[in-house]
Amino acid sequence: MTSPLPNVFRQRILARERVIGLWLSMTSHLTSEMIGLAGFDWLLLDGEHAPNEIPSFVQQLQSLQGSPSAAVGRPSWNDPVEIKRMLDIGFYNLLIPFIESEEQARQAVAATRYPPQGIRGVAGLLRSNRYGTVPDYQHTVNDHICVLLQIESRAGLEAVDKIAAVEGVDGVFIGPSDLAAALGHLGNPGHPEVQEAIAHLYERVNAAGKAVGILAPVAADARRYLDMGMHFVAVGTDMGVLKQAVFGLREAFAS
Repeated sequence: MTSPLPNVFRQRILARERVIGLWLSMTSHLTSEMIGLAGFDWLLLDGEHAPNEIPSFVQQLQSLQGSPSAAVGRPSWNDPVEIKRMLDIGFYNLLIPFIESEEQARQAVAATRYPPQGIRGVAGLLRSNRYGTVPDYQHTVNDHICVLLQIESRAGLEAVDKIAAVEGVDGVFIGPSDLAAALGHLGNPGHPEVQEAIAHLYERVNAAGKAVGILAPVAADARRYLDMGMHFVAVGTDMGVLKQAVFGLREAFAS
């Protein structure tokens, strides 16, 4: 088994390259294996709004073993225990939701680092270190974990400068649906106030020298955000793509 280090996806995020992704919420190792052949730069395996648990995450990571797509895991919360378990099973890239303060950002980074830089618990034979075959894993892996933090609330919006400035935060991801709800426009991320907030977040994070990302399953929105300069954009979801194809196929043969 080849070493997962260095983390090429993190290098691309730090270089603020444009990387295009897809959201995976179906919890299926078969669909993730098939989608992994498509050649997206990254695939988000969701543990916040999808019924994923550690066993299903492991299966999907295994299914992506030969894929060119980087796996990004989203825990359900900024929980150091959950983050530790996701790192141990082989995630090197994490998107941590609902970050609202500098302190929460620091806690998220600390959960991904072994001491003395952080608080990650230490174990020996892990899937993430290829069962002990990655040379000097414990002493080098801190420099290879990609930490992306999600801002999706008024408090996060107001604290963006402090969040983006935290050492170890590699990028900030904007949650448009929750941000819209927080600003009083539930179900309408296209509202001018929400779009103004998104533009503000992009400007502040970009000014801090960090990568900026967003989920944009509508093609026109994705292209607009990419034209704005965003760096890591998820341009669809597995459920959305499947629904559109299935309903479209049925409509094509409607009697």
